[in-house]
Amino acid sequence: MATSSHHPTGEPHDISAHLMEHAMGHLFSAALRTAAHHRVADHLGEGPRTVEQLAAATGTHAPHLRRVLRYLATRGIFREDAGGAFQLTPTAEALRTNAPQSLHPAVMMMTDDMFLQASAGMPEAVQHGGASFERLFGAPFFEHLLSDPTTRALFDSGMSSISGPVDEAVVAAYPFPETGTVVDVGGGRGGLLRDVLRRHPKLTGVLFDQAPPLADHLLDGDELKGRWRTEEGDFFISVPSGGDVYILKHILHDWSDDACRRILRACHAAMATGGRLLVVDSVLPAGNGPHFGKTLDVAMMAILDAQERTAEEFATLLGANGFRLTRVLPTAAYPSIVEAVAE
Repeated sequence: MATSSHHPTGEPHDISAHLMEHAMGHLFSAALRTAAHHRVADHLGEGPRTVEQLAAATGTHAPHLRRVLRYLATRGIFREDAGGAFQLTPTAEALRTNAPQSLHPAVMMMTDDMFLQASAGMPEAVQHGGASFERLFGAPFFEHLLSDPTTRALFDSGMSSISGPVDEAVVAAYPFPETGTVVDVGGGRGGLLRDVLRRHPKLTGVLFDQAPPLADHLLDGDELKGRWRTEEGDFFISVPSGGDVYILKHILHDWSDDACRRILRACHAAMATGGRLLVVDSVLPAGNGPHFGKTLDVAMMAILDAQERTAEEFATLLGANGFRLTRVLPTAAYPSIVEAVAE
């Protein structure tokens, strides 16, 4: 009979091992990056393989590779069978570079040294305020991206990778109107707008962002022909007018309340009374339970001096800038849809 590693109260039997496991969490990120870097999942796409086979295919050291994969298997990433061969799990499947919704670019972005350094600088950020990223790299994160094309490309590909499952979940969860214009503010390469227009063939759309992501947009294709346009600009200054639904997906969580007020004022100025604004972000629940938004919240603090928010915080922020929060809709992914109406 299996025994639990925790007391009935939820406390671990071995507090030392439990705490040290968390203290060494950076090793799990490193192991995950190692598997992604060597594209181990790609070599398991046709079935289980021994470590020796994987090492030969990836040009790695078999004994070390086995230890890394064994460690990853403890958390459901890969699985070792009784014969010592490794195979894909549903989670590891998402590491394949040719998977339909591959998260390989997202893993490579999130485990990049710039983010690891920002996380390591968290004690100073908590002591002094501000983002540890800016303290370490000498510029705010988005300014750094503008000056470093390689990092910008890593960020854009990583965010596009993360966005795929979220885009599908948002389109499935929200009742978009059958006609009108959707303006995706800071919409990146346009994955969400593409999915909205595909599902609602009478809608038109505007993809609004800076030049780098717009240059690699995803809106080409006969099924969307004539129903969209791109526009370059700065959402702190103004956004395209004339839309019926405006979307801010993963935008407000990148900024402080003061910066968000500028974005929301620009949106409000472009919208007619009664126009709808959809904020797609994590909505933090109360209590001590785990939630991916709480992880993102700490990441936003270290990298951007920004934050995730509760429903009450969204209501206050929106209400102070001309909007009334009407409802919060959960999705099948980690963010929710915060719907607001322009007053």
